[in-house]
Amino acid sequence: MEGYVLGIVGVGVICWTVLFFVIRKAFPKISFEFSNRLVSSAHAFVAVSLASASVQSWSCPVCPLASESSPKQMQALAVTVGYLIYDSVCGLFEKQGKPDMLIHHVVSIVGLGAGLHYRKCGSEMVAALWITEVSSPFLHLRELLKELGIKDTWLNLAADIAFAIIFTSARMIGGPYLTYVTLSTPNPVLIKAMALGLQLVSVFWVYRILRMVKLKLDKWFSKSKRH
Repeated sequence: MEGYVLGIVGVGVICWTVLFFVIRKAFPKISFEFSNRLVSSAHAFVAVSLASASVQSWSCPVCPLASESSPKQMQALAVTVGYLIYDSVCGLFEKQGKPDMLIHHVVSIVGLGAGLHYRKCGSEMVAALWITEVSSPFLHLRELLKELGIKDTWLNLAADIAFAIIFTSARMIGGPYLTYVTLSTPNPVLIKAMALGLQLVSVFWVYRILRMVKLKLDKWFSKSKRH
């Protein structure tokens, strides 16, 4: 892996950590998880912006396929690796640690790290980054509203629906297309396995999310009828 890439990863870890402590200092009464979700939301905006800026042609966002990664693609991936390292360490200090999230982060770091090391499949990996992060701010907004004491309101419902629409659109429209082009081109086996695994996990989560939204809509309309 090239030195400048390691430098971006290192600076990324430091920047995300500093941002976390700045938030904790500025808002001492909010919880540890609330602070971390704000950092995660900031990363999502940065990741999607860098991924979008690295696209060479919007007529074919995942082109060129199975090619050498461009400097902009390397930068986008390195910033996210830095965030994943920060979030993995941060997760160790949460009261309600989530082993499955730690495993997810480790697998993601290995996969993205392999892409950075070999400088291959930049287009496919950046597209996957865009697909996975574009819905993240809405995911965190749902939990932030709960901690702020905003529950069972139209704002909660709107956040849930917005998250479901964006997540489902990205994972079930962009996801299958990305999986197809990744599997049909001469990419490394690890990259193909990650693409297929991401899509299979996405199908499971889309089912869970749509089921959650249906239950909340039923609850909302039931409450409206009572009033």
